[in-house]
Amino acid sequence: MKKRHLQPAVKKHPQFGEKKSFFSPKEIIFRSNGRARVLRISSKMQMFMMSVLVIIAGWSFYSYHFYARSGSIINRKDMELSMVKDSYVNLISEFMALHENVDNILSSDKKNSKEIEDYKKKATVFEDKIKQIADKGNLASEKELNKKKDISEVLLQRDVVVSERDELKKQVDKMEDTLKGIKDAQLDVFEKLKVISSKEVDKLRHIFNEINVPLKNHGLYFNPMANKKESQGGVYIPAKTGLDDKRINDTITAIYKNVDDFEYYKAVMAKLPLGKPVWSYWVTSQYGTRSDPFKKSKATHKGVDLASRTGTKIQIKAPGKVTKADYANGYGNVIVVDHGNGFETKYAHLNKMYVKKGQSVKYNEVIGEVGSTGRSTGPHLHYEVVYRGVSVNPMPFIKARAS
Repeated sequence: MKKRHLQPAVKKHPQFGEKKSFFSPKEIIFRSNGRARVLRISSKMQMFMMSVLVIIAGWSFYSYHFYARSGSIINRKDMELSMVKDSYVNLISEFMALHENVDNILSSDKKNSKEIEDYKKKATVFEDKIKQIADKGNLASEKELNKKKDISEVLLQRDVVVSERDELKKQVDKMEDTLKGIKDAQLDVFEKLKVISSKEVDKLRHIFNEINVPLKNHGLYFNPMANKKESQGGVYIPAKTGLDDKRINDTITAIYKNVDDFEYYKAVMAKLPLGKPVWSYWVTSQYGTRSDPFKKSKATHKGVDLASRTGTKIQIKAPGKVTKADYANGYGNVIVVDHGNGFETKYAHLNKMYVKKGQSVKYNEVIGEVGSTGRSTGPHLHYEVVYRGVSVNPMPFIKARAS
């Protein structure tokens, strides 16, 4: 059995045995001339001295902070005082400028009533009191007030200019809106004119297409625009209209072109034998193959027979020159008129002839009367249209002007 070795307990020194508080009693030893003196400081004395030190430190910190903050407060108050001073000076200068403007207005008025004079006196007294207050308070000098007054007058003028500028801008904006409305209305009118002019030109083109139908049956064609390039004149079409709107420019250009084409087509049509040569008629024999009224066999008929009463006036439907006015076998009294552009018209079986060979005739001029001379079974007008020496169906020419 093993023996346990017991270690003897170590006795701690009382000085190190237990933990002491910070304010535990303390001793201060003073040695002088071989003698020692002991100064004992109790816990209460230590706490009192520590409290005094903390109070002194706190007071020092507070005094420093208050001093620093007081400087900031003083600076801020100085700035506020300066701002108040400037505001006061501005107020005085504005009052002086306003008073001077009112004085000018009142002086320009010819009516020197008692109320106006009282106002001027009161305003002068009030202004003097303000100046006295300013002088006593040393807030502003006369020079500074005059300077501020000039600035106030400039600012007033500036405000007036700005107000007038804003009002002018409003008027300009309103005018621009009005001009835009006018431009839109103009464009609408131009578009309608373009449509109308296009329709009129299409009507004339349709007429030329109709009269070309009988010509094509003989391998012929009349081009109304054939001489336009060689001809000079017509409607003026400006290269530029002076407008900055492309839509309006294009529309106006199209209208000018339509009007130019319309005028040219009308000029060409005026030289073509379009329309009915007699006012009242009925067709008794068509153009082309027919039964001969005498032989009762098929025969070629180069015109149309327009039956009417004897003596009915015959009118020329295009200006021209009479190339024949004589009696011819089969045709009886016959008149032939050359209209130019390859067109001729022939009028046969006339009762009377009012023109002679070589005579120039005008549109709608009466050249003779319906009759029954020559190879005829009754009063009628044998009417032919000849193009480049070939007789073509006259009915499209007769109906063209009537349509």
